[in-house]
Amino acid sequence: MSNVVFGAIVVVISALAGGVASISGFGIGSVLTPLFAARVGTKVAVAAVSIPHLVGSSIRFWRLRHHVNQRVLWSFGITSAAGGLLGALLQSRLNVPILTVVFAALLIFVGVSGLLGFSERIRFTGVAAWIAGAVSGFLGGLVGNQGGIRSGALLGVDLPRDAFVGTATAIGLFVDGARLPVYLVTTHEQLAPIIWLIALATIGVVAGTLGGTQLLRRIPERAFNALVSLLVLGLGVYMLGRGVGWWR
Repeated sequence: MSNVVFGAIVVVISALAGGVASISGFGIGSVLTPLFAARVGTKVAVAAVSIPHLVGSSIRFWRLRHHVNQRVLWSFGITSAAGGLLGALLQSRLNVPILTVVFAALLIFVGVSGLLGFSERIRFTGVAAWIAGAVSGFLGGLVGNQGGIRSGALLGVDLPRDAFVGTATAIGLFVDGARLPVYLVTTHEQLAPIIWLIALATIGVVAGTLGGTQLLRRIPERAFNALVSLLVLGLGVYMLGRGVGWWR
């Protein structure tokens, strides 16, 4: 595939990923990392995608900053970021396919529970919110996909639509701020030749983010949790396929 065609695909997929993330609080890393990995390998892909991910998250946070729930951010969010970093550190030592399958099964369970209304009966408050944040962050960091499980766990915190996305985004920025400098130091030589792809992805993510935040306000509160649950379920099915080799 030529660079021109691949670049065009990157822009389109990045815009879709940015739009999805503006609605659900996750999606940029989940969608773009496999796309980049097909060209440059997983390690470099993770580092490359972290740049448009940070840009998109920053824009989303700025537009929803007044809706961030401070209580959830400083309880669930702090432990989620800490758990995510710990999981990421252990990822290289424990990176076996069964972890991806287990993680995918958990996402599918969370997604189905949300669609059936079971998640509405579970509420994380106090110490439970701290524990839920740590566990979801650790599992996400362990398999390299924190956004989906974080949003799934946040369904149990009972936040309104804008507060949900704004708070999920703020939590994600904690992780981005910690990991991006490390990626830039360790992979800058590999990133330099694909800076044009990173730039295209960033442009796409920005466009999708701006459009997605407008769409978010048109989604009824009653339908929001079901939509997030559906997206979590879709991510779970996708990761299950990767884990068992249905697609690469």
